[in-house]
Amino acid sequence: MPKGLTAATGMDALTHAIEGYITKGHCAISDMFHLEAIRLIAKNLRGAVQNTPEGREGMALGQYIAGMGFSNVGLGIVHSMAHGLSALYDTPHGVACAILLPVGLEYNKPVAGKRYRAVGKAMEVPGIDAMTDEEAADATIAAVKKLSADVGIPANLKGILKEEDIEFLSESAYADACRPGNPRDTSVEEIIELYRSQID
Repeated sequence: MPKGLTAATGMDALTHAIEGYITKGHCAISDMFHLEAIRLIAKNLRGAVQNTPEGREGMALGQYIAGMGFSNVGLGIVHSMAHGLSALYDTPHGVACAILLPVGLEYNKPVAGKRYRAVGKAMEVPGIDAMTDEEAADATIAAVKKLSADVGIPANLKGILKEEDIEFLSESAYADACRPGNPRDTSVEEIIELYRSQID
């Protein structure tokens, strides 16, 4: 696959693993799959984008393991918000997920933030064991943003999302099958603000 498609599908797989790890339905077995998938993807995605054999092999395994996890426990609002962007603007699904993953992690931090430390450890965030829960959560979100930037994903939805579509997209995201699994209960109004934050 070309670099852009490799990056997009790889970040989609990372979103599967992280959303699956914090979803309301998570369990011990799914946690095991998701943390290993996060470790593999964080270690290998950059190499896969550069077309190294090790990177390709690691990503093939990581995305498969992530699928074994989330297919049993569901996802959250990152995917529910990304689905509409891909349908309305033909934005690659993985690109939409990658841009929205830090947004969803910030939003879910008040209820799921303590679980971010394990995500950060799987991503080998330096010094995370010595951090407070708040620091560990912030460092994990920063690591997700850096990985996304390193593989060439845009930082926000400027140039993609149109203000006049936000209400429709938010209603669609709220109705999406992935939304009920989100660890933090949400509303159309809150989703509107999350979308808007990406173009302001």
